[in-house]
Amino acid sequence: MDIKLYTTTYCSYCRAAKQLLTERRLPFEEIDCTDDDATRQRLVEETGRRTGPQIYIDGTPIGGFDDLA
Repeated sequence: MDIKLYTTTYCSYCRAAKQLLTERRLPFEEIDCTDDDATRQRLVEETGRRTGPQIYIDGTPIGGFDDLA
């Protein structure tokens, strides 16, 4: 399973998602897009969401922390 977690440094839900994945011992790649406007814009276009985190499992966007939990 390939999990990518797009985060920002100031997002409490991003921290919660990382903690949940760590507690469940699920490996993930964190992509910090705090200062990366191009990546953030791409995520909005792909997911329709502006909030973080944005979580992808095996290349499919699943949503944010609430969707993960």
